[in-house]
Amino acid sequence: MSLYKKCEQTPISLEVLQARWRLFGHVLRREPLIPANKAMACYFHDNAKRARVSELKKPSMNDFLNRLEGSGWLKHIAAVIDTSAFIARAISDGTSVLVHCSDGWDRTAQTCSLAGIMLDPYYRTMQGFQALIEKEWLGFGHKFTDRCGLLESVEVKETSPVFTQFLECVWQMMQQFPCAFQFNERFLLTIHDHIYSCQFGTFIGNCEKDRLDLRLSERTYSLWGYMSLHSTEYLNPLYKKTYEIKRPVIIPNPSPQALRYWRGMYNRFESGIHPRENVQDISSAAKDHSVSLEDHVLLLEKRVTQICKLLGKSEEAIQRKLQGHVSMDSIEGYLSGHIGDSSSASNNAVTPNYYNHKTGPFDLPEPVEMVTLTSKGSFDSVAQLEGSKGASLGGSMNHIKSDSESGFDEASSQLSRSGGVDELVGGVGGTGGGVLQSPGSDILTVEQLVAELKTVAIGWKSFRNVFSCSCASPFDHYVKKFHCWKCGQVFCVRCIARSIPLPGHYHRRPVPVCKPCYREVRRSPSTEFPLS
Repeated sequence: MSLYKKCEQTPISLEVLQARWRLFGHVLRREPLIPANKAMACYFHDNAKRARVSELKKPSMNDFLNRLEGSGWLKHIAAVIDTSAFIARAISDGTSVLVHCSDGWDRTAQTCSLAGIMLDPYYRTMQGFQALIEKEWLGFGHKFTDRCGLLESVEVKETSPVFTQFLECVWQMMQQFPCAFQFNERFLLTIHDHIYSCQFGTFIGNCEKDRLDLRLSERTYSLWGYMSLHSTEYLNPLYKKTYEIKRPVIIPNPSPQALRYWRGMYNRFESGIHPRENVQDISSAAKDHSVSLEDHVLLLEKRVTQICKLLGKSEEAIQRKLQGHVSMDSIEGYLSGHIGDSSSASNNAVTPNYYNHKTGPFDLPEPVEMVTLTSKGSFDSVAQLEGSKGASLGGSMNHIKSDSESGFDEASSQLSRSGGVDELVGGVGGTGGGVLQSPGSDILTVEQLVAELKTVAIGWKSFRNVFSCSCASPFDHYVKKFHCWKCGQVFCVRCIARSIPLPGHYHRRPVPVCKPCYREVRRSPSTEFPLS
């Protein structure tokens, strides 16, 4: 330090805990699917005191708090956060910081990683957090095999929950800044579980050389690839992208009253102590439901616009209806007769019956030509409907209200100016069904309209009182439940592993659906036609 006259040395004492993990009835290497903390107790050696906090079954308030304080766990968490905040504040003020400890792979990795998360919003995203672990922990040689005790040959004094401390410090920051992180608590728990499960080669070995010698990139799979396939499970519904601009630097509060006991980690599998429903899962489901309905509304608005143009309505009148000034029930009658009972329609030609909503049935001044639809969806003739401002097709189709009652006045109606409808034709038969057609546009069938209305669930089933999936897989508190966007039912991740675009969505993005709905959508007729 004598060579650096303007440097200031700030020694900070951070202890590396020695921990001994005891498994009850399970050997971790033989039971890779059992998370490491499911049946373990952590003994923190602090002045010959042993505090067994997480395995207390029915502790009293004093017993639990005394043992938690005796373990010194939260004291160490606060010390790591405080040191990381010191580094982040110094760098934020423009001061260069050199962090160094005895080895450089335990406390250095903890503090530098947390300081990076505080300073750079990129490290608060899922991809950035993975890059941070690769750089600060895997790249700089944190001894995962020794610290986690993955081999029996590892000495007990080498084991220590250093990485668990880091994950908890991140969780404590997430509690204080819930909108700053793209990932949720389940993301941290999954990483922690698979460090001990050894199902993936990402955290095996003490350094990069060990992983190269073992050829893990060739013989094992990466944890990051698995998590990217299940990224929807780890999204934080409260995350705001604008938080990066409003608060690019976040400095957590390390005071005792700001820290919490991580019940989700240390008491994850104990029943009766968790909330009945996961708040983040409910928020995420509500957000997905809103996205689905908004996308469905966009498509319905396009369809309403198309049908109104076929009826000869002006653009101004259509926009007035879509903005909620007047109800669009003039098309409701036409579609309601086809939803759910499209196969019951007659194959014969349809004779229109016209109805005046004020005076009742009336006779047309001139006869109307019959309309016949062939099995291929083409028309033998086109009906020329004249003087039918308040008319509609009858038979298998309900009435369409008059212009005045449906909100279209004579001044805005193309029908009143032209004296007729732009070739409004309809019929049912074979596989073609009713068809709406206008000059210069592709054919839009009733079957396609019905498919669009049926393939989007308007109401989603509540997570409450759903304790198992249809495949009999139980739903624990930290097992994510998924909604099928088509039927709205609740399923586990295995039963909803497929995604497919729904005909009822405007943007046609692949969305998660259950297996029966996936097969049904795959068999549905193609709906590839213009949306405008």
